[in-house]
Amino acid sequence: MKKASEIGHTVKAFDEDLGGLRALICEMGGLTETAITSTLDALIHHNKVMAANIVESDKEIDELEIEAERMAMRIISLRAPLADDLRDVLAAMKISGVLERMADYAKNIAKRVPILQNLQDRAAISPVPVLPVMGEMVSEMVRNVLNAYAARDPKKALQVAERDMEVDGLYNNLFRILLTYMMEDSSRISACIHLMFIAKNLERIGDHATNIAEMVYFAATGKQMPERTRGEDILVAEDN
Repeated sequence: MKKASEIGHTVKAFDEDLGGLRALICEMGGLTETAITSTLDALIHHNKVMAANIVESDKEIDELEIEAERMAMRIISLRAPLADDLRDVLAAMKISGVLERMADYAKNIAKRVPILQNLQDRAAISPVPVLPVMGEMVSEMVRNVLNAYAARDPKKALQVAERDMEVDGLYNNLFRILLTYMMEDSSRISACIHLMFIAKNLERIGDHATNIAEMVYFAATGKQMPERTRGEDILVAEDN
């Protein structure tokens, strides 16, 4: 039988490991959030340098995802966590993969910044105020879901998930606006298509923020998040 001191040491070591994993996820989340907000600034202000920096910084997020997965697997193999602790570890591992994908969407948007700037007609950006509004809403969802994760707060997670339908609505509205622009003026087709892909990437970031919210809710409560109403879906091919 283990002595009380040995048990105490094991519990402390596990708490330190789990705390380190949660800190790594928070660091990764902060970098992902920065990538999303920065890529929107780069898009709105036609900043090629900022866009290039976002593309380059994606490598750091990729490396953190690998480190988070290794750390989670190490905790599972060495500590054999149960119940709440196991849910926390598994949620952290899944969330790291989702954050990496969200950062990829931000990178995809950044890659389109110089393409849009090089197009002769950039006027398609300014008459679409829905895009920055959508971007701000998505950024807020990401920020709030990271706060919910840090606080292990299922109520905040629910609030994030409930906003996903608003993002879907903005995306569908923007899609129709851009379609109208293309029908009215064929010279805007190229720019509008790029903007459609950008809007789709933002919509997918919102979906992934909701996915994280569901993981936070499950890790905190042990229950699946209640089924939510989904908005109308307009299909657009995604960036690879």
